[in-house]
Amino acid sequence: MAARFRVPEFIVGLTVMAVGTSCPELTVSIMSAIKGSSEMAIGNVTGSNLFNTLIILGLCAVIKPIDISRENIRRDIPICLGASLLLWITTADVLFGTGTEGTIGRVEGIIFLLLYVAVILFSIRSAKNDAPTKESASAGTEGLMSWGKVLFLIVVGLAGLIYGGNMCLNSATAIARAWGVSEAIIAITIVAAGTSLPELASSISAIISKKPSLALGNIIGSNIANILLILGASSTITPLTMGNITSLDIWMVLIAALVLLVSAIFIGKRKITRVEGALYLAIYVAYVILLMK
Repeated sequence: MAARFRVPEFIVGLTVMAVGTSCPELTVSIMSAIKGSSEMAIGNVTGSNLFNTLIILGLCAVIKPIDISRENIRRDIPICLGASLLLWITTADVLFGTGTEGTIGRVEGIIFLLLYVAVILFSIRSAKNDAPTKESASAGTEGLMSWGKVLFLIVVGLAGLIYGGNMCLNSATAIARAWGVSEAIIAITIVAAGTSLPELASSISAIISKKPSLALGNIIGSNIANILLILGASSTITPLTMGNITSLDIWMVLIAALVLLVSAIFIGKRKITRVEGALYLAIYVAYVILLMK
């Protein structure tokens, strides 16, 4: 659809790709909010961000070191870090005397959504300076999918997401009850890994296609969308409470974003090396072990 509307490729990457691969998280979190399962909604987002940064980027870097552009360091990674910091501030209400500890209310959800729109507009404006030529934005429509097929696949895809999201949510709840563990742990691990499969597939594909920068862009965009768009939409529908989601889980999201920034600037010097990729994987394994204890 984006191609038929002749949307420039860089805009598609900033919006369609990031939001598209985050659709499973969006579906599961919104349905969790509607059903009153705040732990599942918040845990899915925090777990997905950790899985995206530490597992997917870690695997990609081990396969092939990932180059990091100046724009990634100056714009994209700091925005991701800022979104993570905002999540920490929002869920630590008691520190600021603004309400019940660990609550994301409707007002905060609306602010998240507005910030997401602002981030997209800012990113598009910044990226225009690096956009290729007008030819990429005005390419012909020859060989493109027909409108009938486009609309059919969108409807079928949305229906599949809703059905699959509901199945995932119900199955995760059943697993939590059968194993005697909290929904929060299931959301942070099993559900988060499952809903992050599109990011994993697209990022590995980018690495195999010798386009490692696309893998980084997809992960950063998805992490921003997870916090601002998905939690924003979920908490706007129903205010979310932390439940069994601990401060450690939120801290880990912030630490993962910070590790990415420090890794890009100081350690790999505009590159995520194989050693750093292995370190990312080790951090995630250590976190899961600590979580299970």
